[in-house]
Amino acid sequence: MSHDLVRLATPESDGSLRATATIDLAAGARIRQITVADETDVVELLAATDEHDPFSTGWGSFPMAPWAGRLRNGRFRFFHRDVEIDLNHADGTGTGGGPIRPPQAAPVGPISGDDRRRHAIHGTTFARRWDVVGVTADSVEVVCRLDGALGWDFPGVARQLITVSPERINLNLSVEADDGAVFPASVGWHPWFAKPTRLVAHPIAMFEQDDIGLPTGRLIAPTEPPWDDCFLLRSPVELHYDRRLAPVVTISSPDCEHWVLYDKPDHATCVEPQSGPPNALNLRPELATSAHPIGRAMSINW
Repeated sequence: MSHDLVRLATPESDGSLRATATIDLAAGARIRQITVADETDVVELLAATDEHDPFSTGWGSFPMAPWAGRLRNGRFRFFHRDVEIDLNHADGTGTGGGPIRPPQAAPVGPISGDDRRRHAIHGTTFARRWDVVGVTADSVEVVCRLDGALGWDFPGVARQLITVSPERINLNLSVEADDGAVFPASVGWHPWFAKPTRLVAHPIAMFEQDDIGLPTGRLIAPTEPPWDDCFLLRSPVELHYDRRLAPVVTISSPDCEHWVLYDKPDHATCVEPQSGPPNALNLRPELATSAHPIGRAMSINW
């Protein structure tokens, strides 16, 4: 096994489910795959892909910090200071988009034309190596500095604990400022699940989108799928499959009420619990300090 990979596994015992998760430390501590098996069947929960490019956001399940989703044009204002973050994403003509390589400096002054569709996406940690703090057979704790990438200069760390059991995987993610520092942040996860036959969700409301697909901040009634939208949601999301083993995959969170649901691709569906909507640092930021980290939890059950 490569030093970049950590494999978590539940103890093997006759007649019970066994689960494994492979974490790629060099690719943002993202989970490459979650495998569930019994005596006769093996099921992979995440969308199958041969792509392991750490700069790509299109595979695995990765934590997002210190912001989740797109940060509009890489800019926000904090304590009378205009902050500019390097741009690493360009919107597509429909949904999705692609990376900007190498990242570009955020535009200064009025924004128009193609600059309106260039953003800083998914934080500073998804394409960086995370360090192992502690590891057991079925759990790992990892950390990553937030500063030092994309021009983010607020000092702090992201911390994630991943624990695997026979019927679920639990994830806890937090952002903590260094002593004396304070900054706005949001956190979340971006898992690419194998395409289900049916998605079941019961959103309370949906964020209205502007002409480039970012939330305006106004809540509206949920539309019918397919979706590439952020919702207010306080109940689990279910993915249903036509198979004997793990026929229902349930994603839940005790403290995330902002969820991005992206079910337009043919090969995968993304269910993304977050502490705030996309562009949260401009819309609904939380403040991280050393005494009060921003933390959230997510569970995937089968």
